Parts: sequence; C-alpha cells; structure tokens
Amino acid sequence: MAPTFIDLFAGAGLFSAGMMRAGFNPVLAIDLDREAVASYCRNVSPCAVRGSVTDATAVPKADVLIAGPPCQGFSTLGRRDPTDIRNDLSLAILPWIEAASPSLVVVENVPPFLRSAQWRRLARRLGSLGFRIQTWELEAFEFGTPQLRRRAFTVASRIGTVPRPQAGSLRISAGDALFAPIVPDDPMHRWPTPAGIAAERIVLVPPNGDKRDIMRDRPDLCPPSWARVGCQATDVWGRINPSEPANTLRCTFQNPSKGRYLHPFENRCLSLREGARLQGVPDSWIFEGKNYPVARQIGNGVPIPLATAVAVSLAQVFSQHRDLVDKAA
Repeated sequence: MAPTFIDLFAGAGLFSAGMMRAGFNPVLAIDLDREAVASYCRNVSPCAVRGSVTDATAVPKADVLIAGPPCQGFSTLGRRDPTDIRNDLSLAILPWIEAASPSLVVVENVPPFLRSAQWRRLARRLGSLGFRIQTWELEAFEFGTPQLRRRAFTVASRIGTVPRPQAGSLRISAGDALFAPIVPDDPMHRWPTPAGIAAERIVLVPPNGDKRDIMRDRPDLCPPSWARVGCQATDVWGRINPSEPANTLRCTFQNPSKGRYLHPFENRCLSLREGARLQGVPDSWIFEGKNYPVARQIGNGVPIPLATAVAVSLAQVFSQHRDLVDKAA
C-alpha cells in the first residue's frame, strides 16, 4: 500500500505533485484560496478542500505531513516583519501532527525561517513529540528546475535519519524551458498586454538588459526614485537571460517592475504557462482563476523537481523503516 500524506497550506499542489511522483498518496490537502484548491483538484487529486489550517478537526491519519506556511514575514524579498501575524501560522501545524500521528513531517519555507523564533518553538515541540529534526537548504536549480530558488526544509522523523537529497547533473536554463513549443491555443499562455509608458519602456530593453538601459536612453520615462536608488534593484524591467536559470519567480512575475520577468526577446512579460514551466509544472496543468490569482498559485509553489527530490529521500527512509511505521499505526 502506498504511504499517505496530508498537505497543509497546499496551494495549487506543486509540493504534492512531487510527493506523488515519489509514490506517496494524498489523503487531504487544505488551503484558504478557493481557486488554488480548484487547481489542486483539477491537476493533482480531488482530495483538496478549502479551509483554515488553524481548524484541526476531523484530521485523518497519515504517514507523512507536509506544510508550506506563509513565507512573507521571513523572506528577504519582503519587510521581514517579526510582528507579521502570518509568521505564527507555522505553529498551527502542531495540532495536525498530534492528530494525524505521521512518521515524517516536512515544513518548507525560505531559509531565514530556520533562524526565527517561530522555528525554534516548532522544533522544540516536534522534539517533545519524539521527532528527530534535520534542516536542509536546497537550491532548486541543482535539482532540475530552470530557476534560482533556495528553499529551506525542516524534516522531522520518528523512524530514522532522512538522507539529504543529492543534487543531480541535470541543469536546465530558462531558455530550455521558455523556448520549448507551446500547444496552440493553450489557455495558460496569456499575459497582460503592455500599454502606455510600460510598453515604451519594454521596447527599450535589449537582450539581458534592464532598467539601466531605459535610464540611459529615455530618462524622461524614468521616475525620480530610479535615480535615487542608483545601482540597486537593477533586475526590475529586466529581460531573462535564456542561457542562465531565471531569478526566483515571485507571485508578481507578470509585472516587470517587480523583477527580471520580461521575455528574453519579445516585448512582453512572461505568460502564465512560461512562469509555470520555470516551476517545473507540466504543460498539461490548467490553473483556475484570472491572471494574478494564477500567478500567485504558481509563484507560491515549491518547484516540482525540487519537491520530487525531497520526496524521494522521504520514500527511502520510509521504505527502510516500514516495520516501525506499521508498528506505530
């Protein structure tokens, strides 16, 4: 029988997809975002429900529990506000662990989470529940994702040491992902049409260029803030280098003012399909919602190749210690 798992803060199910590739079977996924839940049910499994992780009622038993609590309060891309109320949501998984009684728990977040007060509280409680704690910081590009995206994994085990995933030899550039043929009329191959000043700026950006090219050639199109920050935030209004991995894909990847998200050659930002490809999402997936809700689902996910590498390591220890799992059940 395939080992089972619960996915908390599941989003559209990218982490779950990696778990399933390694042989795990989802029994429940939960998220507050209605459209993300619909995407999960459409592309991953019909087990997803809309709800709050703070409500740990009717929790099924599962062999593994995975969770990706909000990272905004810890991310270096944000304000890193220690009072952000979302930070404590990482602790909301504890009642689920007590109820589901999993043998393995994996909490995914940004690396600064591992140095937070919330992580220390979580680790102490997991230890009191009989888990041994490991932490990994993994670079998604080293596991076959065409994107630089460093993520932290807290791995808690009651059954043995989980082997750290080993980086593979496969390296995929952004161009490898973006330039593969797209099926005609793919409903995910859509992007906001640039207009006005935005359109004028984009045509000025050469291959591998960014806002500095606009500042040089058309200073009248540049706000005073660009001059004030100087050489900071140079990736904004930047084109992706097709020979390299893309920068970390944020939820705002269809807004060129938020990062290096312009198509390498065409005068537009990335399409939703192209953004999904940078997360290792198959072209068969169709996300539910309008542009920004879909971009949020894509940008919030764990790249599927990275999720798969983590899940394979879980499967190894699970297979080696199946007798302990059966005894605990």
